[in-house]
Amino acid sequence: QVQVVESGGGLVQPGGSLRLSCAASGFFLDDYAIGWFRQAPGKGREGVSCFSPSDGSTYYDDSVKGRFTISRDNAKNTIYLQMDSLNAEDTALYYCAANLMRRKCTWPQIIHEYSYWGQGTQVTVSS
Repeated sequence: QVQVVESGGGLVQPGGSLRLSCAASGFFLDDYAIGWFRQAPGKGREGVSCFSPSDGSTYYDDSVKGRFTISRDNAKNTIYLQMDSLNAEDTALYYCAANLMRRKCTWPQIIHEYSYWGQGTQVTVSS
């Protein structure tokens, strides 16, 4: 069964950190560009970061650049999103997904190219 499962979300105070995980089963994350996305209440889904297995390149939205870091662990077939210096604007449901058309990210991400969406993990930044 092909699926991804996101985890690691939670409630954190402003300035805090979280590490999200995206674990895949039924396929290898190394075969596709992997994106992290988020959706805040009342807003559309937006791209946050992307990892290209083809060359290891990474991409970030300007709003998270310098604060978030995407990485992978092939042995665990897992992609991570380390999130530091969190603020209230980062509050959202975070998803990962695989771009079945590419091993190298396009930026900005073309959301309709992504498949195998998980259920998401909630990140809430609040004091």
